[in-house]
Amino acid sequence: MAALVVILLLVPSFADAQVRAQLPRTGLTSDDLAVIVNDSDPLSRQVGDYYQKARHIPAGNMIHVRFSPGRNVFSREEFRELKAEIDQLTPAGVQAYAVAWTLPYRVDCMSLTSALAFGFDENYCSSECGPTRPSPYFNSPSLNPFTDHKLRPAMMLAGLDFEQVKALIDRGVAADHSFPEGRAYLVITPDKVRSVRASYFELTAKHLDGVFPVEILETEAIFDRHDVLFYFTGLVQVPQLHTLEFLPGALADHLTSAGGQLGGSSQMSSLRWLEAGATASYGTVVEPCNHMQKFPFPAIAMFHYALGASAIEAYWKSVAWPGEGVFIGEPLAQPFSPHLREIRPGQFELRVFSPREGRLRIEQSDSAAGPFRPLAQQAPIRRGNNLMRFSFAGTGGYLRLRW
Repeated sequence: MAALVVILLLVPSFADAQVRAQLPRTGLTSDDLAVIVNDSDPLSRQVGDYYQKARHIPAGNMIHVRFSPGRNVFSREEFRELKAEIDQLTPAGVQAYAVAWTLPYRVDCMSLTSALAFGFDENYCSSECGPTRPSPYFNSPSLNPFTDHKLRPAMMLAGLDFEQVKALIDRGVAADHSFPEGRAYLVITPDKVRSVRASYFELTAKHLDGVFPVEILETEAIFDRHDVLFYFTGLVQVPQLHTLEFLPGALADHLTSAGGQLGGSSQMSSLRWLEAGATASYGTVVEPCNHMQKFPFPAIAMFHYALGASAIEAYWKSVAWPGEGVFIGEPLAQPFSPHLREIRPGQFELRVFSPREGRLRIEQSDSAAGPFRPLAQQAPIRRGNNLMRFSFAGTGGYLRLRW
């Protein structure tokens, strides 16, 4: 994906200009995230400590609890006590959770990540393969899920051992502002029951044309690909994962009944995606039947990711009925968040990725508090990758960028 390069000369620049520039916020930050650690689990403590350092999580956002580790499921009674403790310890401004363990991953009929977001509620569970209560966060434009929707999405820093989770965290950090030139693979497998999302694949490719290269393939699986950014498929077991190279920030999942059973099942666990190099994945923890609403809609996940959202936001916003599904991965990975750097005094380079066309607006003020006034020139933003260079002169000032 070649970048659109725009050179914007605002006014003649001076070498001694001291300019500060402000970008719009596109996703959650480390200040918005709380990390939940089980102090009775040495691996959880190790993961929590590493993640805090890697992501610079504020000390006040580290939540420590204690419970017996090593089992797959919380009872609803035990979880309600734990949730009350977590709620009490959570700072008011926190918008989402990272969970520093792999087991337990389930609360009775709900996933742990959904139970943390909504509280335990049987309305988020199926009855005879029926629908569940929808998520108000589905395809939401919100940048503050707790403030706007009274829920805190959660994602598990999952893996079989510390080295796996460390590698996952490192991939997430490496993804930030990386603007990876990868592809989306939407695979229609011979398993028609698990390929129900295929009915939306053509529409996905159409809406994201010029944003991501999208390949729709009718095959059992892809292999020997070295540019995997998205991989959405449907099978009980997905072969050839060891032949793939996932780019940092990659999202991947397979629609099947028990992919979210992280403690072992007859079907492939979503953990296999993380072991293969993906940065986030999703699977259901109890029998969901093949309702598409209980699994990620690829177009929605990819759209929000392209807007600069974090992995936890893009994935959560793509599932309409997430009560039975567990989200795993590195929550704060933001490969398409905008990046601004000052090349030399008063001269800037901006990288912006966008799933839609727009215009860059630059506003200037002599004070950080404003008022800001628009500068005369604007620049087009096209779908996909955009690289912009501009100059600003003066003895000081503040820029505010909008699009």
